[in-house]
Amino acid sequence: MVGALVLSACTPDRAPTDALLVGDELIAPVPATSPPSSSPAGTVLPLDGPARVLAMDTATRTLAVAMDAKEIRLFSVDSPQSPPRVVAVPDKVTALSPAGDGALFAAVPSANTVVRLDIRTGSTDKVRVEGGPSGATVVNGQTVVSLRERNAVVVLDGERVVREVTGFFAPTAVLPDRANNVLVLDINRTALLEVDVAAGKLGSGLRAGDGATNAVIDRFGRALVVDTRGGELLAFGTNPFLLKQRFPVPGTPYGIAYDTKRDLAWVTLTERNEVVGFDVAGGEPVEKFRFPTVRQPDSVAVDPDSGRVFVASADREGIQVVQP
Repeated sequence: MVGALVLSACTPDRAPTDALLVGDELIAPVPATSPPSSSPAGTVLPLDGPARVLAMDTATRTLAVAMDAKEIRLFSVDSPQSPPRVVAVPDKVTALSPAGDGALFAAVPSANTVVRLDIRTGSTDKVRVEGGPSGATVVNGQTVVSLRERNAVVVLDGERVVREVTGFFAPTAVLPDRANNVLVLDINRTALLEVDVAAGKLGSGLRAGDGATNAVIDRFGRALVVDTRGGELLAFGTNPFLLKQRFPVPGTPYGIAYDTKRDLAWVTLTERNEVVGFDVAGGEPVEKFRFPTVRQPDSVAVDPDSGRVFVASADREGIQVVQP
């Protein structure tokens, strides 16, 4: 189902009219408040604060952990018990995403900054982008950044904005597709939208459940989207652009990571303190693994070489390491 797009911004006194909106109010979904954890599987690496976001870099075999403090900690995937390297950032990081060649993008919306972190050296390049950066990716050598406060997506050439696409309500995840374009997850609209990067144009949009929060791209070019409010895992094809699968996942799903070698989508359930591994290679997801986690498992990452799963506690319980 493709919805018509209305390129308008909301005003303080009324909600916008849009075919993709679930209701009249623009309220982004949030993870459930988790119960106390009980006997997490695997091992737990202690941390001295909440871990907000995880990202895996396979080129350097590094797990990046964005802390509540103004820092990113870099753990070796092969020896996660070893002390991590610590990289300072301007403020709290809300998203980590691949930047290519052993690097990651860190979105720092409060500082209107996108940080490119070279994991090998620990060096950082900071690009100021007004509008509260919420996600970033690389397409054809250009950086594409979503701006949640500006309700826009911009294309950068170095530090210069060369194109700007408007028509969003709260763009967050920016996912590259196989056609050198991007899919943008708009969490207030709870929709997935196509953006033609070269032309700087907004394309079609699809409703993504009742309250989508996080998304990844799998090796088939599909966008796997967590519908937190609706309790589902959604799969969108990109050629053609359509909703291919929707599968019930009770327990307030939130975090998601994808194992490219095993076709496993790992989804955290914040209502239950669990992480579930679904085989997504077939016509519908099939549950293969389910493990108890640390409390408030808001983020997850997976190492495709070993299959090892990392779950972050946003409630100071550390990083959980599980070998399925």
